[in-house]
Amino acid sequence: MMLPETYTRRRDQIENYFDRTAVDAWAKLTSDAPVSRIRATVRAGRDKMRETLVGYLPSDLRGARVLDAGCGTGALAAEVASRGADVLAIDISPRLIALAEERVRLPAGAGSIEFRVSDMVARDLGQFDWVVAMDSLIHYPPDDMADMVLALSARARRGVAFTFAPRTPALSVMHAVGRLFPRGNRSPDIVPVAPMALAATLARRGLESEFVLARSARIDVGFYTSQTVELVRR
Repeated sequence: MMLPETYTRRRDQIENYFDRTAVDAWAKLTSDAPVSRIRATVRAGRDKMRETLVGYLPSDLRGARVLDAGCGTGALAAEVASRGADVLAIDISPRLIALAEERVRLPAGAGSIEFRVSDMVARDLGQFDWVVAMDSLIHYPPDDMADMVLALSARARRGVAFTFAPRTPALSVMHAVGRLFPRGNRSPDIVPVAPMALAATLARRGLESEFVLARSARIDVGFYTSQTVELVRR
């Protein structure tokens, strides 16, 4: 699938942010190092979200191939590989991939992880049993996000689990306040999406003919708000 120019521009902004501006802060957030009270809530929310997404997968993944689309520092990939899966963990930031390779050590008897710098919708990634995308679609506008979900689902033999930022009053206010800061001092905008609007967009794109919605959960911890969608192939 060829995604529009809006996707490419947004992807390049995100790569620049995570690879040049925020890698040190991101490395600290995803470690055990002390952080501010606000970032502590984000860390706790991400931990709970990762636990939720990994919980959607079978406890025994031996022989399965899993794509971690937007793997960051590799925590989710490590948990999935510990269940026996062979994981392809990709991210557009070379510095985050380098950090993941430095951090992740798998226990004896685990599966494997291949870390790779890549676009999550690149055509050469191959097929997988499951595709997981944790908070890696949240910076894209709804139409581009829907295209990305379709591209990822086409790679999944059994299921897809992804997250999005649900449109809520609190998140909309934080989104508006964030626009008051200079561009150089803030991350790429998180784009809140109304859950029913996202579902309708995916239905119009024909996803319902191949997948059924299995589970969805909203994680809301302090300054972290994100919602899961699990799609299972019919």
